[in-house]
Amino acid sequence: MRTSIHRLVAAVTLACAPVLASAQGLILGVSEGTSGGLDHAQVINKYQGLADVIGKSIRQKVNVVFIREFAALEEGMKAGRFDFVIARPSDYPARGLRDYGFQFIATAKPDGQCHIVVPKDSPLKTLADVKGKRIALPEQAAYMTKLCRAELRDRGINLAAENVQYVREQGAVAFYLTNRFADVGGVASYSGVAKKWEQDGHRVLHKSVAQPYFPLIASKKLQPAQIDAIQKGLTALPDDAAGQTVLKTVGIKEFDTTTEQRLRDLLKWLGT
Repeated sequence: MRTSIHRLVAAVTLACAPVLASAQGLILGVSEGTSGGLDHAQVINKYQGLADVIGKSIRQKVNVVFIREFAALEEGMKAGRFDFVIARPSDYPARGLRDYGFQFIATAKPDGQCHIVVPKDSPLKTLADVKGKRIALPEQAAYMTKLCRAELRDRGINLAAENVQYVREQGAVAFYLTNRFADVGGVASYSGVAKKWEQDGHRVLHKSVAQPYFPLIASKKLQPAQIDAIQKGLTALPDDAAGQTVLKTVGIKEFDTTTEQRLRDLLKWLGT
């Protein structure tokens, strides 16, 4: 029932987006992925400061719309319902650039990585030791699983030939490891699971190549001068207390406007 209500709210929000844009300003679509537990009001409170920075840069009002379902996010980009999108996982904004004509604005720092993790008392010492062991990863369609798979592929480990246990979420990866249902797992560097894992004294066996995190993209309707103005506004955020508050509220250190090519290369590296 709860999922059905969420889908209904997302559908109604998307249907109303063009009206909101014309009557009240531009639309910033926000997706925090499956790990986010916030409701619509909390997301608006969390991201409206960022929306105001974007709006101030181009002298327009920008409103926040929370997109919980990935299908709604993809369909909204395809239909051009959003003027801006900030989303994780990063493969959705990457498809916005590649498939739906969106323009790059920035990504968040720090970058995202797949952390290959083991319990503190694990005998595994190097990534090569992972071969033949029980590997726990989030569900196969999850972005972090795709990232871990690509990293391991580049390091000579083919998951198709390994004993992989796919679980519903990253929290379950930690559960599998601590309860000895798996020997090694993969989690997102920016997840609460990864942070708690190290806080609890467990080990990160390997960190993947860094990839762009939490990209912010803009509709093709935005002019180059507007994109430039927004980028300048975002990169200036660490320079004063108000901007630092915006960054802290969103949960990032700063914005990086130099990562466009890396984001455009992401999907090819993932093999999607």
